[in-house]
Amino acid sequence: MVAKSKLLGSVEAGGTKFVCAVADSNFNIVDQIKFKTSNPHDTLLQTINFFQKFEVSAIGVGSFGPIGIKEGYDDYGFITKTPKVGWSDFDFIGTLKTAINVPIFFTTDVNSSVYGEYQFGTVKKDQTLVYFTLGTGVGVGVIQSGLFVGGRSHPEMGHIILRKHPDDTNFAGVCRFHGDCLEGLASGPSLEARTGVRGENISDDDPVWDIIAYYIAQAAWSATLSFRPDKIIFGVSVSSRPGLLYKARQQFEQMSNDYLPLPSLDDYIVRPTIENNGSATYGNFALALFALQKAENINL
Repeated sequence: MVAKSKLLGSVEAGGTKFVCAVADSNFNIVDQIKFKTSNPHDTLLQTINFFQKFEVSAIGVGSFGPIGIKEGYDDYGFITKTPKVGWSDFDFIGTLKTAINVPIFFTTDVNSSVYGEYQFGTVKKDQTLVYFTLGTGVGVGVIQSGLFVGGRSHPEMGHIILRKHPDDTNFAGVCRFHGDCLEGLASGPSLEARTGVRGENISDDDPVWDIIAYYIAQAAWSATLSFRPDKIIFGVSVSSRPGLLYKARQQFEQMSNDYLPLPSLDDYIVRPTIENNGSATYGNFALALFALQKAENINL
């Protein structure tokens, strides 16, 4: 049994920013810090300096990817061939553990998010959830009966190939690996590449949102066919645009064409229930606790 006084750490390692937090074993946040994601050395130094102020017992890390998440494999703990310049083949967990030698649960940032919604959101524990992050990149996490879906590594549905919107055929996409995959067409950088304006500064009535909704609907339809989930959650900056999911549901309904029985789309394609993009942070706390309990049972 984990002592109540023990502290848990969370690292939400995003492509744009890191969010580091510490909580007690009841998941009450003690302290939190956010800073820009720069090069690996400087970013991990800030991360380590933050946690060294506390006696954390375990840390949950959710990182942008692709990453190596299978213990026993050569790439475990590494960020692998990521689109994030300068971070490919970086030993994330090895660097962190050298400075802070505690149990660490390492997974993707979107796996952390879906786990946070599973543990703390308004869902039933036997449900299958799919969580998409639409931000600097696009990621997906899937949880079924409390377990992450994945084999050799985590899903990479952010790079599925889509049917182009009729008004978007001349846009090449921004993914440096695949061009016009889901990430290349629906991430935050894709908005600026099309319009010359950052997404947060684009007006709500700009037709580019109809294009993004079309791609969100395709992502949701692919997830529906692949996993038959109870709920599909879209989180992070792009999907928070007012009215965007409403447009996506309309597009999704046309794509579905009554092929499968589905719940109300208002309850099926949704935003996160945990406020302020906190799903990953709370998911990391729960995963840190899991790692700590596993380590303590092994050492009994």
